[in-house]
Amino acid sequence: MKKLLTYLKPYRRESVLGPLFKLLEASFELIVPLVVAAIIDTGIRGGAGTGYVIRMALILVLLGFVGLVCSVTAQFFAAKAAVGFTTRLRSALFSHIQTLSYQTIDSVGTSTLITRITSDLNQVQSGLNLTLRLLLRSPFVVFGAMIMAFTVDAQSALWFVAAIPVLSVVGCGVMLISIPLYRRVQSHLDALLGRSRENMTGVRVLRAFGKEEEEVKGFAEQNDRLTAMQKKVGRFSALMNPVTYVIINLAIIALIHTGALRVEAGIITQGAVVALYNYMSQILVELIKMANLIISITKAVACANRISAVLELPSEPAPADQPSSSASKDCRVSFVNASLRYEGAGAESVEGITLDARPGETIGVIGGTGSGKTTLVNLIPRFYEATGGSVLVNGKDVRSWDTSSLRQKIGLVPQKAVLFSGTVKDNLLWGNSEAAEADIALALETAQASEIVEKKGGLSAMVEAGGRNLSGGQRQRLTIARALVRKPEILILDDSSSALDFATDAALRRALRSLPWHPTVFIVSQRTSSIMHADRIIVLEDGKAAGIGTHAQLLESCAVYREIYNSQFRKEDARA
Repeated sequence: MKKLLTYLKPYRRESVLGPLFKLLEASFELIVPLVVAAIIDTGIRGGAGTGYVIRMALILVLLGFVGLVCSVTAQFFAAKAAVGFTTRLRSALFSHIQTLSYQTIDSVGTSTLITRITSDLNQVQSGLNLTLRLLLRSPFVVFGAMIMAFTVDAQSALWFVAAIPVLSVVGCGVMLISIPLYRRVQSHLDALLGRSRENMTGVRVLRAFGKEEEEVKGFAEQNDRLTAMQKKVGRFSALMNPVTYVIINLAIIALIHTGALRVEAGIITQGAVVALYNYMSQILVELIKMANLIISITKAVACANRISAVLELPSEPAPADQPSSSASKDCRVSFVNASLRYEGAGAESVEGITLDARPGETIGVIGGTGSGKTTLVNLIPRFYEATGGSVLVNGKDVRSWDTSSLRQKIGLVPQKAVLFSGTVKDNLLWGNSEAAEADIALALETAQASEIVEKKGGLSAMVEAGGRNLSGGQRQRLTIARALVRKPEILILDDSSSALDFATDAALRRALRSLPWHPTVFIVSQRTSSIMHADRIIVLEDGKAAGIGTHAQLLESCAVYREIYNSQFRKEDARA
């Protein structure tokens, strides 16, 4: 929590001026009961006349006007500091999330990160704004009213001394109990957001399988759990106002009783009793504000701790100070007994993989669903770090590479084709912001996407967020072109031609072989037709290499590959 305050440093002036002007407003407010007492005692009871009453009334108006100016000024500075702080913190949080490894994001959860960068930050902003305006003002008015009450009548003011500690204990108790409860509310909100996100992204699948009612029921149950938790913490927080009212009103009753006796005894005046009552009323108002402030601060602190927890998550591991391995220095990419176990998993997703991919080679990766194909190629750009063995690029362990330098050598086309809102050219330049027109044209031609771009209106054609205005095959071809624009030394196609017809897929593979810079290509696919012409093929089964070799060799020696091939081609063709 304290670490977040560093983002408030540029707004130190506003953070001081906001509370300062609030204290000025409070100071003028504390004078009001004395003016009212003077009107009663001197102007009315003392017979000073109408002129005196009018002058005192004008002073009240002046005090109100000056207080209003101070209040508006304080609000301006508090809002500026709160919004500025939140803007800087949101930028820092977003930037930090961009540095998290795949493993960290998987363990934390996307829905949680979204909640913390939106809902949690809004709560922090609101809490900070209220804190700057009221955290000093309310205690100042409470204790100031108590001190002013002593100047009016010390004996009557003892009721203030009795009430304020009791109220402080109530406020602190509510805060201590509420903070963990609000943290649980935010956790339930994370879960609800996660379910909403799943439903939004998978809406077509839900409708295809007729699962709408089941998901609505599941959402309602999760929503009810969130509502129940919010009611629980709300009921407890709601005790603050009635308890405060009861204590203050009891103090007011005692104060009026004491004041009446002392007026009757001639010790104090009626104006003094009214002043004491006004001071007690001011305390009541400020404690109600303080009660609401405590609830807001409680929420803000709980949310700030959650944000701080994300900022404390480690970024992607820095390059290790390791000597370059002497193994396979003539290879572009080498897997040396490489293994990976996901956090919390019971077994390795990839285990004991050893493979050398020489420069310019095409390596096919095939296997059943869940066999570890994507996991294997994700080890190359160090999206996941091998938990056993090593992965080498140019003979150097990827853990000793600078991450940025390593990934500059790699062009990756993921399973899910992701495009961003903007023009076609904007999307392609993600691969290389300085790419020439000739490089873009070559990438489009190689990816079999030139015709698509021409039909859409050229490179200036607009692409909607996620490529919603494109078909699956069109999105895949544009993402392949985007990877090729950077002229990568290592090209990874992770099942990125699944939406392409066989003719386009074959044309793409031929074009890749004719690229002038001859990249090392990894083709992950479920279709044997996509990888059968690769220089070598690795067949995965349950994360292990069931066979490595050419298409012909694997048909002879690898039962797993032969089964996949036979399931996709007629047996007569397989024998031929």
